[in-house]
Amino acid sequence: MGKSLRPSLTISAKPDGVGGCVASVDREGRTIFIADAHRGDGKRFVARADEKLTAFLELERAVCIHLLNEQSFTAL
Repeated sequence: MGKSLRPSLTISAKPDGVGGCVASVDREGRTIFIADAHRGDGKRFVARADEKLTAFLELERAVCIHLLNEQSFTAL
């Protein structure tokens, strides 16, 4: 059975919906942070973590890996 998330607090969100971070509480009562951003191709980057800073660092890592992969494909 998947974890049920209940939104509890919006920490930071841009008004145009470009990206941000939300804190939610899972079934066990633990707070998790979900950071997201648009990719530019209609998809989104999403990262979840136990701490807000960690969520943004994971999001940054996903964006960097995506950009590096794009560069390596265009170089071929």
